[in-house]
Amino acid sequence: MTPTPTRTRARSRRALLCAALLALTVQAGAAAPVLASGPEGPAGPGGPGGRDCVRTERPLDGKARRVLDITRKAKNDLKLNSVEVRVTIDGREVLTDALGESMTGVPAEPDMHFRAGSVAFAHIGTLLLQLVEDGTVDLDDTVEQWLPDVPKADRITLRMLATNTTGLHDYVTDPAFDAELEAHPFRQWTPAQLLSYPYHHSFWYEPGTSWSYSHANYILLVEALEKITGTRIDRLVRERVTGPLGLWNTQNNFTPDIPRPVLHAFTSDRGLYEESTFWNPSWTTAPGAVITTHICDLATSAQGIGSGELLSHRSYRTLLNPGTVGLGGASATCPATICLKQTEAKHFGLGVIVVNGWVLQNPSFSGYAAIQAYLPSKRLAIAVSSTKTPTTPDGNTAEVVAQRIAAALAPNDPLAIT
Repeated sequence: MTPTPTRTRARSRRALLCAALLALTVQAGAAAPVLASGPEGPAGPGGPGGRDCVRTERPLDGKARRVLDITRKAKNDLKLNSVEVRVTIDGREVLTDALGESMTGVPAEPDMHFRAGSVAFAHIGTLLLQLVEDGTVDLDDTVEQWLPDVPKADRITLRMLATNTTGLHDYVTDPAFDAELEAHPFRQWTPAQLLSYPYHHSFWYEPGTSWSYSHANYILLVEALEKITGTRIDRLVRERVTGPLGLWNTQNNFTPDIPRPVLHAFTSDRGLYEESTFWNPSWTTAPGAVITTHICDLATSAQGIGSGELLSHRSYRTLLNPGTVGLGGASATCPATICLKQTEAKHFGLGVIVVNGWVLQNPSFSGYAAIQAYLPSKRLAIAVSSTKTPTTPDGNTAEVVAQRIAAALAPNDPLAIT
């Protein structure tokens, strides 16, 4: 382990599962949907264990070479251990590649699996809208019938949980939680233990009147959806989202294990550069929604979610703006750094982030960083995953790589997250 300058856990986690919520950097990520314990996909290429996610055949055409050159330069500039990238236009591959190493002497490969954190929220948001389309629930149903013990349950709706407008504190920014997680990265957390932190605080604002990111919202949303449907969230998402999209290498994990082959991660979060691959991710969201994926699935997810493939036109419009635009901003009870202003250009949708027309999610935690981004007007999908060396700068470096690729392929539509 190589000593490095101490980087406080709070700062690194401030980009966690939802790392940069619209410029609005959110914390994390991550937590970071999807699942896995459900019907498996087809065997062979495209199915579990299939080698369908491989480097683009050489020689590369001009556009693919340009993307690869940008990715190589970004890897060097950011001093990354690995970068995995896949870009598609209208579903057709532009480039799939992996640069650097998973571990010393072990090259990174496109089919290696990594943690995908808050990508799960995009899947769960789509699932919720499907249940609304079915008439199973209404977005504005309050949650007291399913979650009667939640504070202000008679004023909190499913829409508020999915859009981060409840006013609940985020346990990830609680110093007491932060200290416990730093000391015990392998700890297995329960939803009750995680929710105890925000429940010790008063609400930032009355539910529905502002916006602030909180991992607690998706823990509660998952609990509600499981009670509403009588089905475990991993099975629900597999049946209704990841299965239909063909994401056979995207799955929930109830333990810290990651399906093989594994892209290993390293971090300096605790002051020493150390391996963090199998740190326990149970704190990131609800059980059943702690996912891993690979770069090809991530690009497919970007397109499927970002295009509204599984939704009606009406639901897709709600996904992109469920009423969050205009919310947020400093108030007497909530600082501007917490209640981030939601604008037309940059805002949180229903489980997704919208930035200048791009639809994305951007997990970043425990040494892993990733982004799935889709630009509907160009049918352009960009997926990037990155891991760190001891000298990698703070922040979600996968975002930086994706921003540079976007600037080359869609210069009039900046992926300006931060």
